[in-house]
Amino acid sequence: MGLATPAVKSSQATAEERPGGRSRAPYVVLGLYLLGALYMTVRLWHDPAGLAQNGDVHDVDQMSWFMRYSEQAVAHFNLPALVTGAMNAPHTVNLMWNTSLLLPGVILSPITSIAGPQVSLNILLVLGFAGSAASLYLVLRRWGASVMAAGLGGGLYGFSPAMVMSGIGHYHLLLAMCPPLMIDALLRIVTGRGSALRSGLWLGVLASAQLFIGEEALIDTAIAAVVLLVVLVASRPRAVLENLRSKLVGLATAVVVAFVFCARALWIQFHGIALGSSGAATIVQHLGKLTHLYTIPYAWVVPSSKVVIHTPGSAHIAANYPQPIPEYLAYLGIPLIILLLVAGIYYWRVLAVRVAFCTFLLLELLSLGGQPIGPYPGAALPWYWIQDLPVIKSTLPDRLSILANGAAAAVLAFALDETIRRWRARENTSSTSLWRSPAVVCTGIAVVALLPLFPVSYSPVPVASVPAGYLGTYNKLHLPANASVLMIPIANGGLTQPMRWYADRAIPARMIGGDFIDASAKGRKSRSGRAGETVLGDYLNALWQGTTPGLTPTPDQVRAQMAAWKPSAIMADTAPTSPLGSYLIRVFGPPTVHQTNWLGWRLAS
Repeated sequence: MGLATPAVKSSQATAEERPGGRSRAPYVVLGLYLLGALYMTVRLWHDPAGLAQNGDVHDVDQMSWFMRYSEQAVAHFNLPALVTGAMNAPHTVNLMWNTSLLLPGVILSPITSIAGPQVSLNILLVLGFAGSAASLYLVLRRWGASVMAAGLGGGLYGFSPAMVMSGIGHYHLLLAMCPPLMIDALLRIVTGRGSALRSGLWLGVLASAQLFIGEEALIDTAIAAVVLLVVLVASRPRAVLENLRSKLVGLATAVVVAFVFCARALWIQFHGIALGSSGAATIVQHLGKLTHLYTIPYAWVVPSSKVVIHTPGSAHIAANYPQPIPEYLAYLGIPLIILLLVAGIYYWRVLAVRVAFCTFLLLELLSLGGQPIGPYPGAALPWYWIQDLPVIKSTLPDRLSILANGAAAAVLAFALDETIRRWRARENTSSTSLWRSPAVVCTGIAVVALLPLFPVSYSPVPVASVPAGYLGTYNKLHLPANASVLMIPIANGGLTQPMRWYADRAIPARMIGGDFIDASAKGRKSRSGRAGETVLGDYLNALWQGTTPGLTPTPDQVRAQMAAWKPSAIMADTAPTSPLGSYLIRVFGPPTVHQTNWLGWRLAS
């Protein structure tokens, strides 16, 4: 179907031309990706068990809990349960609605067991950057891009600002190795390249793996695939419909394989949940205001402090983005945007460039969400018309920027190769000096356009250390292994230290509260554990933080809340003479255990 541009011959001999050897260029490219990933995380490796990337400590704490939870399941010769009472006791948390990293958690469970969850998370950062870049590089090579062009495209995808920002705490988005491979398998099916059955098997396996890495990225990939197929069908309708039976067999195979691996998980996720209102609310609170998460257009051209080339003014604008900093995903820079527009228009007749370019534009347009932007009404944006569909209702449109960057990388790679090919065909370049050769000049222009995206390595921040007396207090309470413990502070979306303590010590086995998504809750209560926040919980947390408490719970409210929580014990990170300690002693009597700065009560059933 002509989807792939002709591969551009390198100025050096190819693998086939070099006697008795294979080209080392791909290994050099992959090695550079690994070095880039190590550069991004270099400051974390001074103390990989105690340092995390700065910027979203709450999500990192939450992810550390999930990594330890998976490790504990494997240590007891089980896979992680998809619904668990280890958090939010005595109720449960459906991990399929959460970014629980089930597959990475299981794979890295030996490292988590030996070195701790933070080491595993830092390894995931390296794998995310290098693996995502390598994934798209291999796909671009498969579709005819040269080593240099595919290398630049893979680097754009794997180390784009969208990836850097996602890596601040959204590991499930950074681990974006499967989306390019899924798009590749789908294209091989619909274009008739290779065995449709084998590609369908591979697509089903990849989709299943992505479900257990991060379901949100799977949904985003499905949206990107639909967009790409629409563009492809509009460009080559007859070719797509040729040999339709074989293509349907390939797609059906993918569905069957994915169903075998994912049916139980999806049943557990959606059973009892109304599809029309499923998922977490897409509204969050930031800087004291409620906001949807969608791309605001100036983010495309205003660099943040997370890239090397920025100004104090641009960094200030980005820092005051009306959404959390990990959502500042859209930045591409003016030079690259101009280059992509010129390439997409000039090479419109090259099918690979046209398909990638239109996909890039449509995904960026979808990332604007369905909210009014300035004078433009939400109804003028395509997301507005699909935002209430089942599942998509809980999808965050700004994160489509990651897939849009993959399409932009394909435009860059195929256009670069096409430019070099046409230049060489038009001129006799045999006598041209190296620095004036088409490959060097065109690659230099592409590199210059990419320079504004060069990232700053992550700055480290110490993770919350386990307070002295935590383990000793728990042991002296002599609790059953599955006892439910009210830990004070009570973990929620904005106070995650207890989740980190569990991640480091794997106790208690059942904790009240937590940072989680509850799809059955209404509105904003579905997100970040707010379904577990109560008058008593808020009051206890305020006392622990030393802030002015809100409503003081009445004795009846305390009794009702304790009856609902059903704790076997209370553990409080406080001294007996503190406001929190005095209140707890007044309500629950003298503590069973007092060790260092910890108080513990073993409660009667």
